[in-house]
Amino acid sequence: MIIELLSIIKFIEMKQLIVIALFFLSTEVFSQKVYSVDYDSQADVKVFVVKYESQADLKVFKVKYESQAVDNEGKWFFTKYPSQAKKKIFFVKYESQADVKIFFVNYDSQSGWRTASKQHLFF
Repeated sequence: MIIELLSIIKFIEMKQLIVIALFFLSTEVFSQKVYSVDYDSQADVKVFVVKYESQADLKVFKVKYESQAVDNEGKWFFTKYPSQAKKKIFFVKYESQADVKIFFVNYDSQSGWRTASKQHLFF
C-alpha cells in the first residue's frame, strides 16, 4: 500500500514538472529577443522603421530587461550576442525591402501588431 502511494506521488510530481517545463518553454519560444545583424543575408526578418505609427505593421517598445520581452506583442529586448536572440533582424534602407514595417513607441502599452498577417514572422 505504501509503495503504491509513493509511486502515485512520484507520478503526480512528474506531471507537475512537465507542466512547469512546458510553461517556461512556451514563454521562451514566443519571446521577442532580437539581435540587429550587419548584413541582410544574416537576418531572419528584415525591418524598416517608418515615420508614422499608421504606416507600421508592428509598434515596437524597447524593454530594458530580457524578462519583459515575452509573447509576440512588440516588446523587444536587444541582445548583445546573436546566439541569445530568437530572431535576428536587419534594418533595411527602403520600405520595399522590408518583411515588416515597425514604429518605435514610447510606452509599452502602445506596442502591438497592426497587421496580424505578419505575426508569424516572429514566432
